[in-house]
Order: sequence, then C-alpha cells, then structure tokens
Amino acid sequence: MADSAALNSNIRQITKDEVYDAVPPTDFSQMLEIDRHLNRSSAFDKIISATHDHFWDPLDKKYIDFESEPWDLDTMDIQPDEMVPALLTDYVQEHFEKHPEQRIRFKNEIARWSMSAILHGEQGALNLSASLCHVLRDPGAQEYAANQTREEGRHVTAFAKYIIARWGSPLPCGSVLATLLQEIVHAPEVYKKIIGMQMLVEGLAMGAFATIYQRWNDPLAKKLTQLVMTDEAFHHKFGKIWADRTIPKLSEEEHNIVEDWAAHCFQTLLFNLVAPHQMKYIYARFGLDPDKVMEGFQAVATDEARRQQMKESANIFRVLVKTLWNAGIITPRTASFYAMYVNFDEFKAEGEEMVGDAIADEGIQFLKTINFGINTGALDDVKASAIAAE
Repeated sequence: MADSAALNSNIRQITKDEVYDAVPPTDFSQMLEIDRHLNRSSAFDKIISATHDHFWDPLDKKYIDFESEPWDLDTMDIQPDEMVPALLTDYVQEHFEKHPEQRIRFKNEIARWSMSAILHGEQGALNLSASLCHVLRDPGAQEYAANQTREEGRHVTAFAKYIIARWGSPLPCGSVLATLLQEIVHAPEVYKKIIGMQMLVEGLAMGAFATIYQRWNDPLAKKLTQLVMTDEAFHHKFGKIWADRTIPKLSEEEHNIVEDWAAHCFQTLLFNLVAPHQMKYIYARFGLDPDKVMEGFQAVATDEARRQQMKESANIFRVLVKTLWNAGIITPRTASFYAMYVNFDEFKAEGEEMVGDAIADEGIQFLKTINFGINTGALDDVKASAIAAE
C-alpha cells in the first residue's frame, strides 16, 4: 500500500474542478465518505436523464435485426472504392485488373478491418468508462460514467453481432490503436482518460460513423451506426463539460502538458491509423506484396492529399481536430501543425455543431417512438406483478 500511495502522490491530475476530483482506484475507503453524497454535482443531470430517450437493445429485433439484410461478400460492395486507401495506388489497381474476381472481396475485407477496429475501440471505451467509476469522487460524474459503461457494452455487443453476421469473426486490433487504447485505459490521470476517450476516440468514432452512414452501401451498417451515434453524441458532451469547466482554469504550464499530449495522440493516429502496414496480413492473403503497397501508399499519401481529404466534414481526422478546437485545447503553440490540414476559419463559421449530430437526432426521434410504447408496457407488467404478489 505504501508503494501504491507513493506512486499516486506523483501523479499529475491537473484537476481544476471538484466535479472531476479523482482518488486512487485502490482506495475504496474514500468512496465511503459521507460528504460525497452531500455535495453531488448536478452538472451531468441532463445527460443522465436523457439516457431513456436513446435506449436501444442490440439483442432486440425491434431496434435492429442482424439477420434482416443478407450480403454476398463476393458480389456486393459494402463500401465504395474511394474509402479503400490501397486502391489509390497503381500497384494495387494493376493487381486487381489482373484478378478482377478478387476486387470486391478485398474491399469487403478492408471493411471488416475497419469494423473490427471500431469494435476494439468500443471495448476500450467500455473498460475506460468502468475505470472512471473507480476514481471519480463525485456521485454525479460517477453515475454518468456508469451509464456510459452500459452503453459502451451494448456497442461492443452490436458491432460483434454485425461482424459475425457479415464475416463470421472480427480481425485483430491494429498495433497503433491497441497501443493508444492501452495507454488511455491504464492512464492514472483523469485528463488523459477524458481527452483520450471522450474527445479523441469518441471524435474519431463520430467521424467514422457519419462516413459509414453517409457512404457505405450496406443498410444494416447504416442502421447500426445511427443507433450508436445516438449514444456517442452524449458521450462527447461529457468530454465537453470537462473541457468547459477545466481548460479555462489551467495555468500556461498545465495547458501545455494537456495540449502536447493531445497533439501527440493526434499525430500518431493521423500518420498510422489507416496506413497499409496495419493491414499487411490482408494484402498477403490477396497475393499483394505488403512492401510494394507501402511504397505506393507513401507516394500518394502526401500532406496535400491529406489536406484535400480533410476538407470533407465527416473526415475522421477533421472531426478530431474540430473536437480539440471546440474544447479550447488547441492554442497558437500547436495551431500551425493542425493548420497544415484544416482551415480554422471553417470551424469558426460552423460553430460547435459536430458532424453526426443531425444523424443522431433523427435516430433519437426513432427511438422515442419505439420506447414510448415499450416502456409503458414494461411498467404495466411491473405493476401487475406487484399486485399479484400482494
């Protein structure tokens, strides 16, 4: 215990609001202190109450039926060509001109890799949310973290069911994402957990979900991502509440620490997340030389190409930058790096609305229609059972 206490005493929490006060995960005694319950924050009450509006169950066909949309992976494209980076290279294009029968299957396998990455990201979000329950001292913040844990659990179930329905099993997590997720989940600092998951990973997810909803051909994937976005929009708000209550109070030194860590994570994701070296085993299975794919990709993946891609509102990396910008994390110290790829004047004109918000709102209206009848019936059943038991 002494070693644990010493370790925790050296942790730089950078906590500026008592709502986010944290205790060591091994010190449950602090959760038994009475004053916690006398000073519960109301900062999260609205997003906690809204949980009922966007409830859905991946195991209930009223919400989504994973057997309703059969798909032939050999003849039906799940995603368009422009969403498969390898197809931008001459080497890969020429290979599939010689083997056209493999092209659709290859594109669908890349889609499998993308969905598997999302599944692993959701697993990371589940574990991180659960870990916040062990360290956040405020009962309101703790309750919301518990709510999010439940919602991330259904996301894991839903994406696993989708992948199994389409391909039979998920693919392993890429090394870059796996390393980042482990760093965030195991980080003792609350700011790393919240920026890393509620902003970076959730921002990445919202961009990916919006892109899938808007551009993929698979109606089941569209339905799934819209349902998940009804939850993720609120998870993002949890991070925004932290930013609004914390970032303005940081000293210059503290802000630099937070800003540099966010920039480090962004740069790692930008240059590595969808790079071909993450998918070498897929290329080999289709008779492609992974090294030649990498050579071709490096020729087309220029800064100018990234700039053009990040002009799209749903581009996952553009969504990440806008999330950090809206949170007040980006200052002139690092703005020049991000400005290589995005136009901050566009962010100012767009305001705080995030890509996917409108899609999520439509989904919530759909869920309210279903849940109103379902919840009423469930309540009647409970009342009937109670009367019968008397």
